[in-house]
Amino acid sequence: MVDLFVYHFAADSGTPGASGIRIVSVEEATEKQRISRTVLEALPEWFGIPEAREQYIKESAEQPFFAALDAEKAIGFLCLKETGKETVELSVLGVLKDYHGKGVGRKLFERAKKATRNYGYSFMQVKTVQMGRYPEYDATNRFYRSLGFKEFELFPTLWDERNPCQIYVMHL
Repeated sequence: MVDLFVYHFAADSGTPGASGIRIVSVEEATEKQRISRTVLEALPEWFGIPEAREQYIKESAEQPFFAALDAEKAIGFLCLKETGKETVELSVLGVLKDYHGKGVGRKLFERAKKATRNYGYSFMQVKTVQMGRYPEYDATNRFYRSLGFKEFELFPTLWDERNPCQIYVMHL
């Protein structure tokens, strides 16, 4: 694991490991896949389709990857994927449920956003399931909006009719 970009932040007092959580950039492919598998398999409400989950895990090996660590335990991660010369996608973000609402996802995003600016991108996009379909994804939509993402386009059948794809964008 490469600790070139380490950010510490104090967790809320109710957070496991309240002494602090580190956000690190991970370079090693098998470590990326180990972390992504551990986190995504613990989140079946969001990553319950085995084929999709395995695709995220596979692709994580080659993507810019940021992990949240509580001591040495991986508690979350975020991957980026280039989608154009000026655009990067937040391709997958997962945080263990015990850490939801504690600022971990936001800190992962802030670190990734800083990196995307350093890489020279102008825009970031993220895809999720349209608001109003599932409570878990409604929370996800609210989270992305709170980060500053704006609705861009809805693709009703990109994934399937039960899961309309909402795309959000932001200028970096």
